[in-house]
Amino acid sequence: MSATELTSADLQSILQFTVELARTAGKLILEGSQAIQSTSDSDDNVNEKKNSVDLVTEYDVRVEELVRKEIKEKYPHFDFIGEESYSAGVRPPLTDEPTYCVDPIDGTTNFIHGFPFVCISLGLIYKRRPVLGVIYNPFLDHLYTGVKGQGSYLTRGSASPLKLPLSSSPKPLASLAKALVAVEWGSDRCERTITSKANSFGRLAGNPAQGVTGGKMSHSLRSLGSAALNFAMVAQGGLDLYWEIGCWPWDVCAGIVIAEEAGGLVTGSHEAFAATASSSAFGDVTEDILKGRKYVVVRAMSGNPGETGSEAQKRIIQEFYESVEDVSAAN
Repeated sequence: MSATELTSADLQSILQFTVELARTAGKLILEGSQAIQSTSDSDDNVNEKKNSVDLVTEYDVRVEELVRKEIKEKYPHFDFIGEESYSAGVRPPLTDEPTYCVDPIDGTTNFIHGFPFVCISLGLIYKRRPVLGVIYNPFLDHLYTGVKGQGSYLTRGSASPLKLPLSSSPKPLASLAKALVAVEWGSDRCERTITSKANSFGRLAGNPAQGVTGGKMSHSLRSLGSAALNFAMVAQGGLDLYWEIGCWPWDVCAGIVIAEEAGGLVTGSHEAFAATASSSAFGDVTEDILKGRKYVVVRAMSGNPGETGSEAQKRIIQEFYESVEDVSAAN
């Protein structure tokens, strides 16, 4: 059976529905936050998932159930991949059919602690490529949207949408020494992973003139605690680069579209970068990269004499991957 065909007009209609759905879900997220802040950790409302850093609540499940129900009613033939249903064992294969890829609450640790960098991330995959993304932070009332070939935008509150990136023209980036880089510790806290990440972070931040071998002395490192919001901030231009190991497609699907439509470039692991950097496939987020659980995204960049913007992005990724250690993504 041939796949459902989606036009640009179809995607705009789907975007409108998805934005409304994100805002509705945002109200439930805020309700959940209020409930969490008024309970103690001993109550049944809060349950530990893997460890004290990777927490989930009943609201994660409730938001996903709400989203899934609304999508099923509006688009009954669309497939669905969600964090909570995947964890429960519902793992449909990716096909060419339109497929929603949903993280109901991205930034669950922030959610538990009342740190207001929490969002719902709603992505749409079509013919095995991310084509639409909506990221909504109800605490700040920031809405990020993107549609393949139609640009990406930030809407703050009731203000008019702002085209991304926010700068009038992309800025150059000479090296990592000028970069603000986003990283995350993640939920895998085993000795090998923590040591590897700590070494990598140390090199990114360290001063080679003061004894840090391979130090890049980046402007600084940031951790928002939400993969989706890290992607959105790269799209916005507030971050120069974001690196992640251990995320899942629902964490990044929406952010990939929003970042790409803002002129950003997304690729996968060290291995994926090396395999595609010299080919026309570079920057194409294939199914393998989407599912690969290792991602790097760089913001839009202007070119310099003898170097295009995309060549500058590739150069920065090359410098970055020469500075950090690859580790396996824990299941």
